Amino acid sequence: MKYYIIAGEVSGDLHASYLMKEIKFWDETAEFRAWGGDRMQNEGATLVKHIKDMNFMGFVEVLANLKAILNNLRECKKDILAYNPDCVIFVDYPGFNLRIASFCHLKGFKTFYYISPKVWAWKKGRIAVMKKVLTKLFVIFPFEKEFFQKYNFDV
Repeated sequence: MKYYIIAGEVSGDLHASYLMKEIKFWDETAEFRAWGGDRMQNEGATLVKHIKDMNFMGFVEVLANLKAILNNLRECKKDILAYNPDCVIFVDYPGFNLRIASFCHLKGFKTFYYISPKVWAWKKGRIAVMKKVLTKLFVIFPFEKEFFQKYNFDV
């Protein structure tokens, strides 16, 4: 299978690399194209964009880099269409990933979210978008399973 993985932060790169290792165990033909970091690349991903070029935190930094962020969104969408993966896996990084997940859903791709946005703590409005655009949600904290099941998620 062809997997497209997007992790926009160092911690996401780490978790995605572990996920890739596990996927390769079960799928010997796995091919990965990704937005991530060195760990994902070391696991065999073809990197489209490195996390150092996409991780903007805080209002001022986001505003100062808005053009780059919008270009990243466009580039990512275009690259997903060109690669035509069997599924797209999103790792944390919700500000970017939920926008791409909406696009992927509209284009008919299977969408999986690993390390869910922390909507139980803030931005609960994201739940409706997640419910609409995600094929499956994978959580890491035990209490998250019960939380998301209240919203009828396949967790």
